[in-house]
Amino acid sequence: MSVGPMESQVQKKILEAFQPQHLLIENESPSHGLPASAEKHFRVELVSDQFSGKSRMERHQMVYALLKPELEVQIHALTMHLFTIEEWLQRGQSASESPQCLGGSRGR
Repeated sequence: MSVGPMESQVQKKILEAFQPQHLLIENESPSHGLPASAEKHFRVELVSDQFSGKSRMERHQMVYALLKPELEVQIHALTMHLFTIEEWLQRGQSASESPQCLGGSRGR
């Protein structure tokens, strides 16, 4: 699948800001009943030394601050898995998969 303009923008900003040891960005819009071109739902795996000594909340705040313009305009959902290199290695270099979308109220 090709990378869309929003995904490219997110990737560029994260690469510049965090100099990650690992970065994976997935456009999960199709899993939520949207075309990939919608680029509204993303999953991010990010491993960076900049997360050392930071709580999970602080790490999320760092990424939210970086992507604030995109979140205000286009991105509806952002799932983040944020680790230091040590944490990433302890996890066997893998993060949890996103749960299957149940379609909002249809999942009740």
